[in-house]
Amino acid sequence: MTEYQLRAQMVTLARSMFERGYATGGAGNLSLQLPNGYILATPTGSSFGRLDAERLSVVDIEGNHISGDRPSKEVAFHLAIYRNNVGCKAIVHLHSTYLTALSCLEGLDPDNAIAPFTPYYVMRIGQLPVIPYLRPGDPRIAEELAKRAADYRAFLLANHGPVVTGSSLIDAVDNAEELEETAKLALMLEGKAIRYLTDTEIDDLKGRGK
Repeated sequence: MTEYQLRAQMVTLARSMFERGYATGGAGNLSLQLPNGYILATPTGSSFGRLDAERLSVVDIEGNHISGDRPSKEVAFHLAIYRNNVGCKAIVHLHSTYLTALSCLEGLDPDNAIAPFTPYYVMRIGQLPVIPYLRPGDPRIAEELAKRAADYRAFLLANHGPVVTGSSLIDAVDNAEELEETAKLALMLEGKAIRYLTDTEIDDLKGRGK
């Protein structure tokens, strides 16, 4: 896809998420890798429902502002993931309702916040490690994500929200939506006897793609 097409796609997908309640106000941010290696990202404080394709931020892989409006301060942790996972081509960071609610619970497994109980969670996400709470914009978020970037497709920032990667922006959005639905189901089932997938069933799903 051309840069023009990717800009239009980001605006369209962001608006769709906004209209369906995945993003509110100026919360959350998106990014994707352009054909020239630069990163296209949502500007600071921008609403997913009101993005302007011409004003989207462009930065290089080191975070230098190339063009467009000023990028979100959280683009730093996007870049940390890109630098440490060559297969990642797009990132979705949301403050979506159910994943943010989940991120505020005590006692989450730091290696996997949601034990697998649907095949779709396993195929799209696999595991959801928890990043310990750090204030938004803290550079240590990027450091923590960099350590894990090569091994996971998604992360849960404690008391904050999800960070989800993909092989394209469409893939990252699909992954984020599946993950949000999984969190919703997990909270709905809390306190009930859940049939979790067995290790054998999980192994059978791995590598089957999406």
